[in-house]
Amino acid sequence: MEKSPDAFRTISEAAEELDLPQHVLRFWETRFAPIKPLKRGGGRRYYRPEDVLLLKGIRHLLYDKGFTIKGVQRILKDQGVRYVMAIGEGGSIEHIALPPGGAEPDPAPDTSVEAPLPDDAQPAPIVSAPRDIRPEAPAIPMPSAPVRAQARVLDEKDREKLASVLRELLDCKRLLERAREN
Repeated sequence: MEKSPDAFRTISEAAEELDLPQHVLRFWETRFAPIKPLKRGGGRRYYRPEDVLLLKGIRHLLYDKGFTIKGVQRILKDQGVRYVMAIGEGGSIEHIALPPGGAEPDPAPDTSVEAPLPDDAQPAPIVSAPRDIRPEAPAIPMPSAPVRAQARVLDEKDREKLASVLRELLDCKRLLERAREN
């Protein structure tokens, strides 16, 4: 027997409709404040039709469009819950207004090691982009069995290449830090 579209859904029904495990829905409740299913005796969750639409919108933004959790949180804050619900109904996200200059990233400890740069090194151009609203790289599946690392001895030529790449990365990091200060 099929439920009415206006009927409340249990977590298992909502998870099945969204093609997600139940624990993901419980996790999203901790990350997205607007997700507030009704809880009855024993902590059983009941999702309203609006809750399911919101979850569909969040799922679409995270999985189909590649936004980060922070990115979706920003969209919910800037555009509102109804906007994400409209996405859940099949609306377009082409007109998302990104915050000017992006949001500030979480502060991270500086673990860099300063390496001298060659005298003829050219700084890379500074590129500005939003920092917390971006597609994430696709997840790399973990092997089912432990994989043993194969030891490889690097020759002098490989070490020089790695040192050169490290210097370039450190130079890029310094440029990014300078750009953030401005």
